Amino acid sequence: MNKRLNSISELISRSTLNHESSIVVFTGAGMSAESGISTFRDQNGLWENHRVEDVASIEAWDRNRALVLDFYNQRRRQLLQVKPNKGHEALVNIEKGFPNLQVITQNVDDLHERAGQTNVLHLHGQLRTSRSTGPGQEVYHINGSELSMGDTCSNGFQLRPNIVWFGEMVPAFEEALSIVSQCDLLIVVGTSLAVYPAASLLNYVSAQTDILLIDPNEPSFRGSKHIYHFPAKASHGLVELARLLMS
Repeated sequence: MNKRLNSISELISRSTLNHESSIVVFTGAGMSAESGISTFRDQNGLWENHRVEDVASIEAWDRNRALVLDFYNQRRRQLLQVKPNKGHEALVNIEKGFPNLQVITQNVDDLHERAGQTNVLHLHGQLRTSRSTGPGQEVYHINGSELSMGDTCSNGFQLRPNIVWFGEMVPAFEEALSIVSQCDLLIVVGTSLAVYPAASLLNYVSAQTDILLIDPNEPSFRGSKHIYHFPAKASHGLVELARLLMS
């Protein structure tokens, strides 16, 4: 069973973390929600009134590329209007004291990087980059917000959003497994742990490693006696965590 925490200090007080410890922070949609980015839960399973099947699958891309491109252009415009929140800033502060901190995120925004985080692994791609539909699958930065039909890679292939769509492999998953298997503390922030294969990362944590879940809702994950749940939004939990770790 998960142990519910009244304060994160309950966990940190018994921790043996030091400057060289490996801390992994696994973030989900709740991390970005406080910056104003909508989540699936907010939209009743829809993205801006679109069914997932219509905008986030290879079938959707094959069926209506213009619609898919326009959808991600809209999301990119929204991203350019928001800023990192106090939770992002708290993680950057923690990294100053724990340089081996690694962020693994399900989010496709760049708010972690814009806050100043240096070690970020994106499982589901990045909204502000595009990828060639050619065999090389080269990745390009998107200047501004627009990616259009006719935008091609250096070999002439149409560029698509650099997003891992439903049904596609997660290229960074093996790297993420390696990272979490060696960490001294895993902090999970703003995710219901309902999206696989990302949620299965917790199964690869060492039996001796504590797992701290920061989310307002009771997590669905079970299976370790070292799981601690702090019921709070991302910014609240991370600000407290930063204060305790850096004191």
